[in-house]
Amino acid sequence: MAGFLTTHVLDTARGCPGEGIRIDLFRINGAERIFLRTLVTNSDGRTDNQILPESDFETGTYELVFHAGDYLRSAGLTAAEPLFLDQIPLRFGMSDASHYHVPLLLSPYGYSTYRGS
Repeated sequence: MAGFLTTHVLDTARGCPGEGIRIDLFRINGAERIFLRTLVTNSDGRTDNQILPESDFETGTYELVFHAGDYLRSAGLTAAEPLFLDQIPLRFGMSDASHYHVPLLLSPYGYSTYRGS
């Protein structure tokens, strides 16, 4: 089995998928942070393609940056500037070639994540 990476964003304040959220993927190599790609969530809160497909998969440390602020503003979920949550970085390791699913549960004042399936 080859490894790959996916995500899913759920808006827990409104009880719906987080549509239109930009996500940047970086590979971490020591002190170096290497940009790999940008994707945007669809109407189901998922990306149309795997964030890191099997063909590009390598074990190591990665970072997803969820640009939640633009989404929260457009959804009318926040009025105060600066936002409490704007960009949400999640740094994690992938130690074997399997499916890594890193969802984000999002609200204007909190978020959570876990390794999903």
